[in-house]
Amino acid sequence: MAAKDYFQNSIPFIRRVVQASFGFFTLYVGYQFYCFYQWTLDQGQYVARPPAVEGFLPISALLSFKRFLLTSTFDPIHPAGLVIFMAILAIAFLARKGFCGWICPVGFLSHLVQWLGQKFNTLRNTPPWLSYPLTSIKYLLLGFFLYIIFWKMDVNAITVFLQTPYNLAADAKMLLFFLSPSNLTLGIMILLMGISCIIPNFWCRFLCPYGALLGVLAFFSPLQVYRDPKTCIECKKCDRQCPGGIQVSKKQTVRSPECIGCLECIAVCPKEECLTIQRPRRQKVPTWLIPVLTILIFLGFWLTARISDHWQSKVSPETFRQMYQVSESVSHPTY
Repeated sequence: MAAKDYFQNSIPFIRRVVQASFGFFTLYVGYQFYCFYQWTLDQGQYVARPPAVEGFLPISALLSFKRFLLTSTFDPIHPAGLVIFMAILAIAFLARKGFCGWICPVGFLSHLVQWLGQKFNTLRNTPPWLSYPLTSIKYLLLGFFLYIIFWKMDVNAITVFLQTPYNLAADAKMLLFFLSPSNLTLGIMILLMGISCIIPNFWCRFLCPYGALLGVLAFFSPLQVYRDPKTCIECKKCDRQCPGGIQVSKKQTVRSPECIGCLECIAVCPKEECLTIQRPRRQKVPTWLIPVLTILIFLGFWLTARISDHWQSKVSPETFRQMYQVSESVSHPTY
């Protein structure tokens, strides 16, 4: 069997392994940060604060990204968050929403919930008349955040916000959010999981503003799934397999911002060379290019940040200790 054929047939398994690897790494980072947080409360031995935890601070990253664009100033408080954010944007532009399809831990969790739905036979297809208005929700949320940050807040307002105790303790507040959720938060999370057992990937498809932003960039990606109408047998397996609910069988080139570059449609297609990855001018590229490019870009940004000293926060552990000890009482600043 040719290497390309072997990869295509193994796409679901390889994707699960990659997703699980990043998922377990996320859990490890969370545990490491929990140990650091316990140290700040004088309840454990010192463990270095893991910079990767800043990946859970997308709003702070978006703010620091705007300031970086306007002033070339790299955020010294949560630099890893900015690095991760820029890596994800680069992935979306060059390799579609590869971050969503191969790395995102929330996407991996959504797949596990979808697996439960398959086991209990509760999954249902979402009709177009319902999908379109639901999809608009995440774009409305994205528009709201972009309006507040890119239109309403100037550089001075962003700089002030990034230096507030709230932003300094944002990762600790995120930890407390997961450790001690309110009854309302817990109820919403259970509701979302229940809906996801019926409508697959409900959060990713309809509510995630992060995914909406990446979808806008991915629309301009040079890599696209191409369907050859001459070899297509209209079996519609690709439609049923697509996590984004895209009707692949009705398109010749999949430019949809909902395509996460997971390659599941190619893996399930029974006709060889019917679904392929192509760049402009119908030039075919290896199917494995999207996941490999996704991981290389992600690790490349991390390595570059490490070498250039833009990964580790410049805030001292003692300062974090002081901020974390009052994190529960720190509220969002108002302007």
